[in-house]
Amino acid sequence: MEVLPHDEHNSALVANVRPPDWENPEPAKRYNLVVVGAGTAGLVTAAGAASLGARVALVERHLLGGDCLNVGCVPSKCIIRSSRALAQARDAHDFGIRLRDGAEVDFPAVMERMRRIRARISDHDSAQRFRQLGVDLFFGEGRFVGADAVEVTAPDGARTLRFKKAVIATGARAVQPPIEGLADAGFLTNETVFELTERPRRLVVFGAGPLGCELAQTFRRLGSEVTVIEMAPQLLTREDRDAADIIGEAFRRDGIVLALNTTVTIVEKSEGEKLVHVETDGLKNIIATDEILVGAGRAPNVEDMGLEAAGVEYDSHKGVKVDDTLRTTNPRIFAAGDACLRYKFTHTADAAARIVIQNALFWGRKKLSALTIPWCTYTDPEIAHVGMYEKDAQEQGIPVDTFTVRFTDVDRALTDGEEEGMLKIHIKKGTDKILGATIVAWHAGEMISEITLAIVGRLGLRTIANVIHPYPTQAEAIKKAADAWNSRRLTPLSAKLLRGMMALRR
Repeated sequence: MEVLPHDEHNSALVANVRPPDWENPEPAKRYNLVVVGAGTAGLVTAAGAASLGARVALVERHLLGGDCLNVGCVPSKCIIRSSRALAQARDAHDFGIRLRDGAEVDFPAVMERMRRIRARISDHDSAQRFRQLGVDLFFGEGRFVGADAVEVTAPDGARTLRFKKAVIATGARAVQPPIEGLADAGFLTNETVFELTERPRRLVVFGAGPLGCELAQTFRRLGSEVTVIEMAPQLLTREDRDAADIIGEAFRRDGIVLALNTTVTIVEKSEGEKLVHVETDGLKNIIATDEILVGAGRAPNVEDMGLEAAGVEYDSHKGVKVDDTLRTTNPRIFAAGDACLRYKFTHTADAAARIVIQNALFWGRKKLSALTIPWCTYTDPEIAHVGMYEKDAQEQGIPVDTFTVRFTDVDRALTDGEEEGMLKIHIKKGTDKILGATIVAWHAGEMISEITLAIVGRLGLRTIANVIHPYPTQAEAIKKAADAWNSRRLTPLSAKLLRGMMALRR
């Protein structure tokens, strides 16, 4: 299995997640669980089930670890960290630090560092580790050939795996938008961008979702001229407009050109460059670039799997059809991860896998709808969210109170020079029940877990107001929101009575 570029780090990666000398085992007569797909959902399911004594087979056609390890979370966060180091060096003068010769980007070294760290992390997902866990690992194309059987086709022949239960965990892939000329001109996705060894001088990003935003800012800081094209009027359309606007301002300061409300009509290749034809509010323009990065969403991997033979219903856009327990239309078969979930996050795939283990092996009734799912986009500043947005509550007829804390009012944010951002917490009106929250801050991904825990544990702002936060920390913003809720409880009448009582005690 080839992973580019060829170097010692990618050789170490492949040795772990697709060993060239791997020999598929002889199948057991019947498995408690057959897992098709070895991304996060498949690996967690297989490891968890095997640790509980189940006989498990795991099938993977490409690389263990799936997108997260190989072309997603791990490599992207590595180069994001390099770009942040550069931004910190660039802004060091704000902290009284003078870099005599400035800071210079060594793009090949940035990408080499990423490959080195990815190879190191790949040991967690290695074939040898799963063999030691007692999992029968098969590399090859997995296809259902009946309601209780999967056929694995590999260069050394086909094998049939019979199962009591099975899990579809085949993940998703990058979507190619239907734009004339795009395929001929050539483009990058998350599946190919981490193969780069030379920095593109100019980069156009299609789509301002999490992937597009993270990599746009990263490549701009690493020295590329970057333009982001988005059909919507804001970045990160899932997020509140005021939160997304903070990210937009940060992008503009970094020198990213934002083309919002803009549609790509055609792409042409001309004399070593690519010409992107766009239309904004009726005005046409042409953007010349060296590379195009497409971040236009993901499609579930459900085709050519024999799902019809297994009696499993699916949709090419939404993925495998599952109920709230993650059971498919075949009661023997479950699904987890990007192949069936709306929220395509690594941590959601992990949580879904844990539901599947309980429900498939132990007659459990764990429900997907019971999960509280946070997420974070790792721009600078980060933007994290959990629970409801205010618009969600309004659509459901739930009255809300919103408490907003600006990081200009948080001492640690000021000392760190990271005061650009805000915290918004929505509570059910008249109570302290937390419905949802959004954080825009340099450490939003770390901070959101406190609020997630409060929601899961049914702890309200009353409890958070009683929590002592170390001073100074940026998480103190959460305590400030709770204090604001406490202050609102003091009505004018209560305040007048308290003043009277204090006067009597003087």
